[in-house]
Amino acid sequence: MATDDSERTTALHSPDGGDASGPWTELATGYEQARAREDSLDRLVEWPAQRDVLGDVTGLSVLDAGCGSGAKLAQLVQDGAVASVGIDISGNFVSESPDLRLLQGDLSDLAAVPDLVGRRFDRILFLQSFGYAKDPVHALRSARALLEDDGFVLLTRTQPIRYAIERAEENGTTLGEEYFSTSSFSYRHRSWNDGVTLTKRPYTMSDLLNIFSAAGMWVEKAVEPQMSREIAQRYPHKQAVLDKYLGILVFRLRPLPGR
Repeated sequence: MATDDSERTTALHSPDGGDASGPWTELATGYEQARAREDSLDRLVEWPAQRDVLGDVTGLSVLDAGCGSGAKLAQLVQDGAVASVGIDISGNFVSESPDLRLLQGDLSDLAAVPDLVGRRFDRILFLQSFGYAKDPVHALRSARALLEDDGFVLLTRTQPIRYAIERAEENGTTLGEEYFSTSSFSYRHRSWNDGVTLTKRPYTMSDLLNIFSAAGMWVEKAVEPQMSREIAQRYPHKQAVLDKYLGILVFRLRPLPGR
């Protein structure tokens, strides 16, 4: 999963809590179409940054939790990853290969997925999918249990200020009010499928760091990717989005010693 910010989302306050993964089955096709566009922020900014932080995957096993169609994982297999698995709730997958297996399932509790029992992975990815976990601490602990001793989790999330800006504009409130709000909100992603409503829990930077710590992980590296000057000049409408709404956060997480 990833975020393409070519159009604003429509943010609405909602009394419902948590992130429902069910609507993703309807959004999957629209997401893949948006990501395939030449000016997709995923193509221009997010995936290159994720790939850079991930590093060389030759001979490494990768688990992609919330893999969408599995296209990114398929690319990693082409780059040398082996015995790799993708899991997504939608089940709309690319073709498998000897080193690529794609499973329909929920990323909220990876340890409970039958096909993962007894498996260990060198790299585990949550590429803009972590927000769909029912219990984020449990989801990350579950992933941590599947890591090889020298493995790490690559996790990306939308900069939380972005959502606060959108809600402030929608509700006529201030940035601070919305950034620190604890009320869940619903939105429709216009560039994916504006007929589907998703519910989000708001979060702050401290929320993310506390989740990592509670799950027994520490941040080895954090990146806030931006466009190069050349790409920004080529796609000024996308640079305008980043200038106003910021972008994503990329974390490389490793287990805390002794946890």
